[in-house]
Amino acid sequence: MKDKIYPESRIELSPFISRHYDRILAIASLGRFHRSIKKTIESMNIQEEDQILDMGCGTGLNAQLMSEYLNAQGGILGMDISKEMALQFQRRFQEDGRVLYVNQRIDLPFRLERKFDKVLISFVVHGFPHEIRHVILGNALEHLQDGGSLFVLDWSEFDLDAIPVFHRAVFKTVECKYAFDYIKHDWKSILKEMGFVAFKEQFFLKKYMRLLEAVKA
Repeated sequence: MKDKIYPESRIELSPFISRHYDRILAIASLGRFHRSIKKTIESMNIQEEDQILDMGCGTGLNAQLMSEYLNAQGGILGMDISKEMALQFQRRFQEDGRVLYVNQRIDLPFRLERKFDKVLISFVVHGFPHEIRHVILGNALEHLQDGGSLFVLDWSEFDLDAIPVFHRAVFKTVECKYAFDYIKHDWKSILKEMGFVAFKEQFFLKKYMRLLEAVKA
């Protein structure tokens, strides 16, 4: 893509991949990724009236799973900029007024006129330069209620050179340069410095994928 803002990232997908994103992930992971997503959502302890911000919402798969836990007073705001994914997201929820979509970059500061009980960022943070990650997480912090929870589903922290050869080859094949940096950072320490507390974590896909929960103090 000639107009990519981050040429060395793979977060900004081509129109073709965006249109077929869910199917490609299902095939590439032999269905394991989607099963892990379901387990992730189950772990979020979603309450019926929760207001949830889904930053980098993609096609709406995560939002669809989260919406199953909500009653009529609950709500989800999906946030993304891909036109192809926006069409899929809106198609999923065209008859569900609880779930809305907004075209908004999450890598730039923004301000909404509302706060949320939970913020989910799923496989997004690793695909940006480190200074931009702070902007994204700062946006999440800004839009959480006091005591609200941030959920970051992404790669866990691991030594790439120490993992099995096959897994290392897969990671190097599918990921961009920013992901190699992401797995080296202590994200609990980074989030603590930003004002988060009470960390919890769950691991998936042989502990290479992690759901990290942090509470806004």
